Amino acid sequence: MGIAASELCQHVIRPTLLYLDRHSPCAESFLLCAAACQSALGSALDDQSGHGLYRIADLRHQMFWDQHLALDPELASRVRGLASQHAFLAAPHIELTVNLRYATAIAWLMVEAQRPDLPEVEDIMGMAQVWQQVFQPQGRLRDFSRAWHHYVGKAQQAA
Repeated sequence: MGIAASELCQHVIRPTLLYLDRHSPCAESFLLCAAACQSALGSALDDQSGHGLYRIADLRHQMFWDQHLALDPELASRVRGLASQHAFLAAPHIELTVNLRYATAIAWLMVEAQRPDLPEVEDIMGMAQVWQQVFQPQGRLRDFSRAWHHYVGKAQQAA
């Protein structure tokens, strides 16, 4: 059983994007759909392919810190502020599973690093291509589209 889409948006995705000064309805909807595609909104948070809502692998997490966040100390400090103080030092990759805001920050910044401009929120196939490029190179665009209509469409109607 995963997290309700509206609650994931309200309590995790939106506050994280606001904290990073990167909020937009498009980013919010994209991350919700990415979480739906990657982990069924948290129904399965940890497996061989990666950790957390967005299924980020250990090596990708480490490389992202080394190749991106390490180059921007101010942003790295903001992201590190979302992580647990002691647990992060002992097992940084587990933060992706147990800390939804930290995982969301890493996921969004990975998107931003590869695709600084998202397509318009109405361009579901464009968003699907971003998801495929950033999170699931072997993924099918129709899986993203189905998740979009099922999770994001319903969340937008409820808002």
